[in-house]
Amino acid sequence: MVTLNRIYTRTGDQGRTRLATGEMVSKAAARVETYGAVDETNACLGLARLHTSADPVLDAILGRIQNELFDLGADLATPARPDEVEGEALRIVDGQVARLEAEIDQLNADLPALTSFVLPAGAPAAAALHLARTVCRRAEREVVRMLEQGEPVGGPALRYLNRLSDLLFVAARVANGRGQSEVLWAPAATR
Repeated sequence: MVTLNRIYTRTGDQGRTRLATGEMVSKAAARVETYGAVDETNACLGLARLHTSADPVLDAILGRIQNELFDLGADLATPARPDEVEGEALRIVDGQVARLEAEIDQLNADLPALTSFVLPAGAPAAAALHLARTVCRRAEREVVRMLEQGEPVGGPALRYLNRLSDLLFVAARVANGRGQSEVLWAPAATR
C-alpha cells in the first residue's frame, strides 16, 4: 500500500528526484522522462474517459489500462537488475501484453478496413484517444532511448507500450462510430 502524508518534499527544488530504489537522479534523467511520458499517457486516458462512458466495454478496458500504467511507471522507476528475484519489483508481465493483443483483436473485429490514414480527429473521445496514442508513442521512444543508453528496463515494458499505442489507435476508431465517422487523410487535397 502507498501512503502519502506529505505532498511536497522540496527534493525537486534543486532539480533532483528519487527513483523507487531511493537513488537520487536528475529530473531530466532518461528514466524520469520515460515514466513522466507514461504518466502523461495516463492523464490523456483520464481525459478520454470523460467521453467513453457510453461504451462500457471500451471504458472498462481504458480504466484497467490506467491502473496498469501506474504499474508501468513503478516498473520504469525501478531499474531492472540482472540478479532480481521475480516478484521483488513491480513489473509489467507478458500476460498484460497478451491481454492488450486480445483486446485489440476484439475491438478491431467489426471495424471496416482502412482506405487511408486516419487523422487524429472526430468525436471528442476519438480525438482524446489519438492524443493518448501520440503521447504513448513518445513514452515508447523514451524506453528505446533508455535501452540504447544501456539503461536496464524490465522485459515486457517496451512491448506493452507498443501494443498500447496500437490499442489506442483502434479504440479511437471505435470511438469514431466504429470507423464510420473517421476523418481520413486526403493526400495533396489542399494544393
